[in-house]
Amino acid sequence: MAELLRSDRKMSDAEGLMWRLEKDPHLSSTFANVTVLDKAPNFNQLLQRMDRATHVFERLRQRVQSVPVNLSAPMWVDDVNFDIHYHVRRLALPKPGSMRQLLDLASLIACDPFERTRPLWQFTVVEGLRGGKAALIEKLHHTIIDGEGSVMLSLQFLDFARDAPEPPPIDPTLNDGATHPPTAPSNQDVLRDLFSGSLRMPLGLLRQVKELLADPTGIPMAGSAAADTIRGVLNQLGDTEQAKSPLWSARSLQRQMEVLRAPFDETRAAAKRLGGTLNTAFLTAAAEAAGRYHERSGHPIDQLRASMAISTRTDSSGTNAFSLSKMMVPTGPMSIAERFSAIQAITAAARDSSPSASLETLAAVAATLPTSLVTRLARQQAHTIDFATSNVKGSPIPMYVAGAQLLENYPVGPLAGVAFNLTLLSYNHSLDMGVNLDRAAVTDPDLLRTCLEQAFADLLRA
Repeated sequence: MAELLRSDRKMSDAEGLMWRLEKDPHLSSTFANVTVLDKAPNFNQLLQRMDRATHVFERLRQRVQSVPVNLSAPMWVDDVNFDIHYHVRRLALPKPGSMRQLLDLASLIACDPFERTRPLWQFTVVEGLRGGKAALIEKLHHTIIDGEGSVMLSLQFLDFARDAPEPPPIDPTLNDGATHPPTAPSNQDVLRDLFSGSLRMPLGLLRQVKELLADPTGIPMAGSAAADTIRGVLNQLGDTEQAKSPLWSARSLQRQMEVLRAPFDETRAAAKRLGGTLNTAFLTAAAEAAGRYHERSGHPIDQLRASMAISTRTDSSGTNAFSLSKMMVPTGPMSIAERFSAIQAITAAARDSSPSASLETLAAVAATLPTSLVTRLARQQAHTIDFATSNVKGSPIPMYVAGAQLLENYPVGPLAGVAFNLTLLSYNHSLDMGVNLDRAAVTDPDLLRTCLEQAFADLLRA
């Protein structure tokens, strides 16, 4: 497990970019999970398991240390004041302990900024849920790990049986043979990293890219690698067309969470009957619901722009391995089968396209720019997208945490400047979905949830 969650002392360029974008609270990359349990977990047991997990996956015990004048991506350094009780907390809902109270609490916890001098994660046990149930709100920063990696991380504190034996203790002095300095790197270390080829993009190529950004007229005369890179960057940054929705144009820091469920096996079977995958079915239902929302609000629209997080994880991947794909999805009147077919073709084209500027390349270029400019460009790009989607595979069988069974498992994806984020996490023959929305954009959250529920029901009948 520790090998799968390999972590480097230095952030990748993409992780460094996510960290810098935190300067703008609209662009926060914090994500969370709301797990409903059949009873309150054994809190002391959970504390022990999470303390053990911090020795398996060291980023849980590390804080972020910026390097001098942002010469390269930030570093992870040991938190010498680490306190497990700060990161694992417990509270109780007031009566009646409704799901609405739990989701409102989860929204507040998820959007509350991390203390930047401590490790970037927090688990909160919530007792007092109606019917004797409880919940666990897991909150992590994207620089620690991505959604798929967090599922692997969860195996450090989840069990396959209610009374599962405790895992063997770990010697805290051993962490796969890795040793990391407990203090910030020296200026000499930073410069050595910088000039020894640690940058994702070679310095010569990076210098050419910076020159071409300053004067794009030189692209025809540039070397092929630099020209291809800069064309990709310019294509990405040149996409400044505003998002399509006439209703979801406002942006704020007001958040609300809604949840819904769909049956896993039946939805996958419906997708197969329609000639595609579960991922296509998910995006089809999201587009169907978005179209219905606009129609019922008196503003029908034929197309909206969606983004989808696509995993690029391999056996050698680090803690973050994903890319983002933007696509225009049909939202006008058509049958669910027609919409599915259209989106199947759209997603296939997005997979087959090979942009010359990957997320890591864009992040490497962004590392050379002032933070104020980077956040402005990122906000501009966010305004080109109406809604975001993400699909994460979870456990197909029941899981337990500190003696309590997981009943429902809802993800809370980061908004990062869009109207809403719909994230799906499969669990125990169910598709559990969390809708993280901006209340200034989506002014009728109940309608959006209803439209999503109806869209998945129609998909099953297709």
